[in-house]
Amino acid sequence: MNKSNVLGLVLFFMMTLCVQGQSVVGKWKTIDDETGKAKSIVEIYERSGKIYGKIIDILDAEKKKNLCVNCPGDEKNKPVLGLVIIKGLTKDGNEYNAGKILDPTSGKLYKCFLALEGNDKLKVRGYVGVALFGRTQTWNRVK
Repeated sequence: MNKSNVLGLVLFFMMTLCVQGQSVVGKWKTIDDETGKAKSIVEIYERSGKIYGKIIDILDAEKKKNLCVNCPGDEKNKPVLGLVIIKGLTKDGNEYNAGKILDPTSGKLYKCFLALEGNDKLKVRGYVGVALFGRTQTWNRVK
C-alpha cells in the first residue's frame, strides 16, 4: 500500500468514529426534570431506519417490578423494565423527531424529539401539539 492509500484508510476510520460519536444510539441515564434524580437506563437503538428506546434498568430498587398500569393497549400492565418508551423517531438534521415517547408513570404518549448536546448529553422533549407545550429532560450517556 502506498502512503495515500494508508492516509485514506486512516481518514475513513476517523470519520466513522466521529459519526458514531454523534449518534443518539447507546445507553442513557434518564434524569427526572422535576427532581434532578437519576431514574433509569434507556438503551436507544436503530431498527429499520427509525430510532427506539427501551428501559433496560430501573435505578430505584423498589420500582424495578413496577407495571405500566396506566399504559394504553398492549402495554397495559406490562413491566416497566423492558418497556419500549421511544418509538419510531427519524433523523432530521441534528434532531430526531416524528415519533412518540411514552411516560410509563402516567401512561401517556407524547410527540417527541431528541437532540444531542455535545456527545454525552441528550435533550429529550415530550410535548402535546407543538413543541412549545411540553417538558424537556437531559439524559447522560452511560459509558
